Amino acid sequence: MGLRVRRSHSAPSMPPRALPMLLAAAFAAAVLAIAAEPLGQPWLRFTFKPLTTALLVAWAWPRGADSPARRAWIRAGLILSWFGDVALLWPDAGFLPGLVSFLLAHLAYIAAFSRWQRFGAPWWPFAGYAAVAAVILAQLWPGVPSALHLPVLAYVAALACMAAQAAAVAVARRGEADASLARRAMLGGALFLVSDATLAFNRFQDAVPMSGLWILATYWLAQWAIAASLQSGANSPKDAPRRL
Repeated sequence: MGLRVRRSHSAPSMPPRALPMLLAAAFAAAVLAIAAEPLGQPWLRFTFKPLTTALLVAWAWPRGADSPARRAWIRAGLILSWFGDVALLWPDAGFLPGLVSFLLAHLAYIAAFSRWQRFGAPWWPFAGYAAVAAVILAQLWPGVPSALHLPVLAYVAALACMAAQAAAVAVARRGEADASLARRAMLGGALFLVSDATLAFNRFQDAVPMSGLWILATYWLAQWAIAASLQSGANSPKDAPRRL
């Protein structure tokens, strides 16, 4: 028969106006979360820190229809990051659970980027980030409690590998149609490392001036950039028609 039926397994698309509104709401929530410390209003952090990441998850959700496996891993990374955000609302009791949540998030992002480009190819971004990680660890190590040596070492290794794999994707995709998306992934990986290094120095070394601003601003920019490395729904290919 010549009947052609279009079949789609995707959920109904989000109204076009909703996505900019979600991003604007995430920005507003981020500003309020960052303002908690200078205003001396901890309830702002407890309310708006997890809300900001949740709004970024909602904004990212429709993206990546052209690469479902990569989309699934990035969604997992964002959700694990939300759990880490909640845990770190209690900086002492929640530090280790938060560290584990973010370590798993980085592993999810590594899996996502490895769907885009073979892991470790090219190798030189890994050499560069390994050197950066070694310098950071050398500076932090005297202030890290012995009970946290292994978790911190594992976390830094995962973070550096995530940033390096994102950079490897950008290098490999130069000149390709998705090169701009790959550069967003690379930016996200680099900003995540900046955010976490600032957090670590603030916790294990001397206090960093305006630490809340630098840590959270770079963190949410990193999450946005990683999510934005997925193709937007408007530019994703349509489902192919099925011939019956």
